[in-house]
Amino acid sequence: MTRYIPLTGIDCKIPSLLIDREAPVDVLHGTAAYRLRCVTQLMETLALGDGKGQDALLLQDFARVMAIPLRDSCDLMDVIGWKLQAQL
Repeated sequence: MTRYIPLTGIDCKIPSLLIDREAPVDVLHGTAAYRLRCVTQLMETLALGDGKGQDALLLQDFARVMAIPLRDSCDLMDVIGWKLQAQL
């Protein structure tokens, strides 16, 4: 297994954003948790709005922006899972 894996959201031949499989679990968890909290904050802000004047394109853009850190978090959680499985 290679030490560094690219984030899955990046569709290019030479990835520049990578996850270090050898990073400590607490660092991986902190990074994933931060991204999840950011998306949660944005979703709560949208949910508290009155919905007036929000067109479909704006909501589509918000969804696209929120998908990036969510996908990053999933990748980080995968690495955490692998590390925990290796400890069993």
